[in-house]
This record gives sequence, C-alpha cells and structure tokens, in this order.
Amino acid sequence: MTTLTHLGSKTFTAKDHSKIILRPAQKQDAKEIIYSVSSIIEQGTYIQKERVRTVEEEEAFIEEMKESGNMYIVVEVNGAVRGIARVIRGELEMKRHTGLFRTWLHEDAQGKGIGKKVMEYTLAWCNREYLHKLCLTVFASNKVAISLYEKAGFVTEGIQKEQAYLNGAYDDELFMAYFFNRKRKDV
Repeated sequence: MTTLTHLGSKTFTAKDHSKIILRPAQKQDAKEIIYSVSSIIEQGTYIQKERVRTVEEEEAFIEEMKESGNMYIVVEVNGAVRGIARVIRGELEMKRHTGLFRTWLHEDAQGKGIGKKVMEYTLAWCNREYLHKLCLTVFASNKVAISLYEKAGFVTEGIQKEQAYLNGAYDDELFMAYFFNRKRKDV
C-alpha cells in the first residue's frame, strides 16, 4: 500500500515488510544522512563522493536545496534514514527546464523495491515542477541501477569510456535522461 500525504511524504511497505517513508530532508536528518553515506563511501563503488560532509555542511546543504526549490528527500527504513534522492534544477534560465538526479541507498535498504518507489516519487516531483528533462550519470558496471532507470523510461544519451577507476578496473560512465515530452511552461 502506498499513500501520498499533502506534505510531500510517501509511505509504503517494502518487499521485506519494512515501513518506508520518503519525505523532504530536514536539518535534523543530517547526522543520519552522514552515517548512512559513510558506509557507501567506504565501499568506493557506486557513489561519486570521496568524503562525508560534516553535520554543519550537510545542514547547510539541506537548507540550500530547500531555498533553491530543488528536491531533496530522505528514505526512512523503519524510522532510520537509509538513503536520499535529490534533483538539482538547472541554475541558468536556459537550463531551468532540466534537473540532475542523484540517489543512493544504504545496503540495509537495497533489494527491497525502494529504488522503484524513489524513482516514482522523483518523476512525480519533476512533473509537478514542469521539468522537461531529468539527467543522471551511472557507472556501466551498476547493472541494477541501469535496469531500474531503463524500466522507468530513461534513455542513454552518451558514454564516457573508462571515466572512473573502481576496485582495480576502469569503468565507463553512462549519461542517461528522462524526457517528459512537453512544451516549456513560461511563467
């Protein structure tokens, strides 16, 4: 069962019966976000980040995202923050119709069908915000993520060959995009 509240939260039950809440990030989430991302950084595989932000940096980032009108949500698994998703809109007027998507899930949250729900939430947010195009990058070796994105309707726009060096091997980076197929809404 999935419910969407007026506050922009989405609640559902994962495949393993965990209670999941997708909701806008708040400053008080900073410590849990840092805790969860630190284990992913240690793995050094599918996240383009080499150090964890400080609590103050994360709190400031959450506020900046809010003030800029960007999407920044947390993934709560049984009451604990175990992932995030965000969309950063193009800053220039000529690119304001685009967004850059980033997401990660702690290992505790993987394989439970949460990624699909995060994608649905994100696409609904982009639709509500009248984005025309949502972009992302993903490493070619991340087959699970690529499959999720393709099922959601993303297409590959380009490949940067051997762009990253991960765990002793070069990996390609794919540029993918989702097109909402609508004309620009002039304000």
